[in-house]
Amino acid sequence: MLSVAGSAAPPPHPNRGATALSVLTAMTQTLATAGGRHRRPVTPVDRTVVVEVHAVRRPCPDVAELDLVPAGTGPLPGWRPGAHVDVELPSGLLRQYSLCSDPGDRSVYRIAVRRVPGGSGSHEVHALRPGVRLRLHGPRNAFPLAAAPSYLFVAGGIGITPIAPMVRAAHAAGVGWRLVHTGRDRASMPLSDTLATLAPDRVVRRPDDVAGVPTAAELLAGTDPDAAVYCCGPPPMIEALRRALPAGQRFHSERFSPPPIRGGRPFTVRIVGGPDVAVPADRTALDAVRALRPDVPYACRQGFCGTCHVRLVEGTTVGDPASPGRTALCVGRATDGTIVVDLGR
Repeated sequence: MLSVAGSAAPPPHPNRGATALSVLTAMTQTLATAGGRHRRPVTPVDRTVVVEVHAVRRPCPDVAELDLVPAGTGPLPGWRPGAHVDVELPSGLLRQYSLCSDPGDRSVYRIAVRRVPGGSGSHEVHALRPGVRLRLHGPRNAFPLAAAPSYLFVAGGIGITPIAPMVRAAHAAGVGWRLVHTGRDRASMPLSDTLATLAPDRVVRRPDDVAGVPTAAELLAGTDPDAAVYCCGPPPMIEALRRALPAGQRFHSERFSPPPIRGGRPFTVRIVGGPDVAVPADRTALDAVRALRPDVPYACRQGFCGTCHVRLVEGTTVGDPASPGRTALCVGRATDGTIVVDLGR
C-alpha cells in the first residue's frame, strides 16, 4: 500500500484487543431475528466530534484511505461493524462514509473513498491532506451485523468498506465465514487482499476482466442454507442476490445509491409559508422540493442519516424511517395525496 502522506502511527488504544466474547455480545445485540430481510430504521445520533486527518494512503489508484484521529483528548465514540460517520467536508458538503477500521481501536477511524467522476464529495476527500480538521457526526449503523451460525459476505468494489470489519468480527468470534469480492479489475478491489491473510481459503477475489461479470448463482455457490448473507455493492448485484436467495434465508444489504421507487403515486408537499410542490410518481419529495428550494440539505438519500428530516405538520407517510412527527423527504411518500411540512426543521 503506497503512503501518499502521513506521520507516525497513532498510539494503540487499550481497547484495541477486543475479545471474541465482546464481539459476540455486540453481534447478538443487533437484529438477530429470523428472516432479517428488512432492517430497522436508524435513530439519528446527535453527537459531533472533531477529528484530524492523520494519514492518507492510496490502496488503489482511485481510492483514498484516510486515518482520522481525535483533535482533542479522549477516545473516539465506540462503534460496531457496519457503522458509518457523517463527514462535514471543508466546503460544507455532508457525506456518509463507512468505517473500515477496527471497532476495538477507538484511537482512530478509517474510511476509504472511491473517486467518482463528477462527484464533488469524493473529489474533495481525495484532496485532503494530513493536518486538516473535520467535523464528524455519529457513528450510526444502518447495516448492523446480526448473530448467525455462519456468514457469506459479498462486496462489489468499494462496497468492501462496511464488510471488512464484519469479516474481522466473525473471524475473531470463531464463526464460519466466506468473502466474495468483485470488481472491474484487481486495481479496483481494495482491502480484501489484507483480509485474505486471515484465512486465504475463505476469500475469493473475482475481477470481472478475468472471470467475467458474476451471476448470483456464482456468488452464492456453496453457501450454507443457514448462513446470513451480507452484501454491499451496486443495486443490480443486490437485487440479483435478493431474487436468487430462498425466502427464508437472512439477507442484509447496503447499496451505493438510493433504492428505486417502485409503485410510487404522485402526491403534493405543501410547505408552511411556501408553495405547494407536486411530486411525480417516479420522483422523491426531496427532488421535487429542491427543484424550488435548492438550499434544502440532504446527504444519504436513503432515509437513515437524518439530514433531510423535517417536521411533518399534517398528513401521514409511508416508507418513512423518520421519528414520529417528522418525515424523511428523500424516501417518505404521502399516504393520502398531500402532506404539510415545515422546512424550518
